[in-house]
Amino acid sequence: MAANRLFERAPSLEKLGQLKTESIQKLIYPVGFYKTKAKQLKGLAQIISTEFAGKIPASREDLMRLPGVGRKTANLVLNRAFGKPAIAVDTHVHKISNLLGWVKTKTPQETEKRLEKILPHQYWSSVNRLFVSIGQQFRSQTKLKTFLVRQGLI
Repeated sequence: MAANRLFERAPSLEKLGQLKTESIQKLIYPVGFYKTKAKQLKGLAQIISTEFAGKIPASREDLMRLPGVGRKTANLVLNRAFGKPAIAVDTHVHKISNLLGWVKTKTPQETEKRLEKILPHQYWSSVNRLFVSIGQQFRSQTKLKTFLVRQGLI
């Protein structure tokens, strides 16, 4: 609902850049960290307009120069917007990959690097979507582990 409100008022980066940060805050509330995210959205619109000629950058490095965009978000954008193979590793992908024994890593970035070595490119775009779905259904690690055991996956 927050995204719908925002896109209704700011259907383009140009319009987003014209909004005051306080207006963006009101539009995206009650999203977590809405004040910080509003500031980042405002800055993101301005940087894309000035440094990237109004076009969303298509490289991980350039995407990560934008406020609020880390490696996971950059990989999601590369994958979903540009169709480039990239693995977006969030807490769900990190936990489930380790529970399945696919990797033995301590950080999401380590998990991403290991998964890139073992998963064929054709599956990279699906991992995040599928594991987030599973992770959201089984909030506790115990329930998730029980589910994976029952499915014969671990």
